[in-house]
Amino acid sequence: MAEKQAFPWASGTATGVGSIPGENPLEAARVVAGELPDLPHLAELPGRGPGSDIIGRTAGLLVDIPVELAGPRGWRIAERAGRDLRRARTLLSSDLDAMEEALDGFAGLVKIQLAGPWTLAAAIEQLRSLNPALADPGLVADLAASLAEGAAAHVAEVSKRLPRATVLVQLDEPSLPAVLHGAVPTPSGLARVRVVEDEVARARLHEVLAATPNYTVVHCCGHDVPFGIIVSAGADAVSFDPSQLRRGDFDAFAETAEAGAGLLIGALPTPGLKEGTVPREAVPEGQQVSRRSGRDPGTRPKPSDTARIVRDLWHKMDLPPADCAPQVVITPACGLAGASPKQARDALRWCREAAAILPEMMEEQG
Repeated sequence: MAEKQAFPWASGTATGVGSIPGENPLEAARVVAGELPDLPHLAELPGRGPGSDIIGRTAGLLVDIPVELAGPRGWRIAERAGRDLRRARTLLSSDLDAMEEALDGFAGLVKIQLAGPWTLAAAIEQLRSLNPALADPGLVADLAASLAEGAAAHVAEVSKRLPRATVLVQLDEPSLPAVLHGAVPTPSGLARVRVVEDEVARARLHEVLAATPNYTVVHCCGHDVPFGIIVSAGADAVSFDPSQLRRGDFDAFAETAEAGAGLLIGALPTPGLKEGTVPREAVPEGQQVSRRSGRDPGTRPKPSDTARIVRDLWHKMDLPPADCAPQVVITPACGLAGASPKQARDALRWCREAAAILPEMMEEQG
């Protein structure tokens, strides 16, 4: 049960999902370090172009499976390493340099993010075909093994650069529900790649999660989050957007919480950043608030509204109030690459302030 589980973070912790706007890795690293002192993360800056995106960054870590750009379609497996792969690796190295400088001497918990094996397989094309790697089970197995080896080396590099820090590993799996439901399209768009069985999905995910002894998180911010598969594959925590949960998802969420898994809850809706609904620095007086904040239209939102989303979800599932704050980390619902630099900074600060409120809010409920 959660009350017996030791979580690596302190109560009242917040973090980001991964992506940040802009093109300056040192500036991004300093923003993350400043706004998320309890759990900073390695910033991703997809605005710099191919190779800085989560697929390109992760593909650059694959061992003995080179990749290259396939024009606007994204990435594909290549016959040999080329300039696209070198660019992806150079961009990641610059991100690590920036993180190392911004977190010099840091002795706390830090999070890194990689694409998970299924999202990677759904996004990368085969060597001599426009079909995704996902369509070839043997290739998927090779990708998972290669990613496991590359992930272990990446964690070792981060640990070398931040020797006093504890590294938390997040696998981004936004495509996992589509993989499980047979919803990944073929190149023509007229058909779908066949359904992947639960046992196979679990085994490949487990292979990558088990590649390091680190605490692991699987992030899935869409509908139909497969809580059961994620946890049974060996993930220590699940990261998700509570606004995406549907009627059939709540029991799975409650079972995951009761099993003692960590929960990174995306309680700050990222679409609201573009609409001017949150955070407060971007909200004009009288601006209507998103329904998910739980406040009446015409009022100004506060970080407590974000904390209240977590509290209400916990209460709805009749979970022990005392377990919530130690078990939960508050995050934005998804990445912040689409926000302005000011909005991204404010969003991270907003999550930190909401997380600080959560322990007292749950004590009052208990």
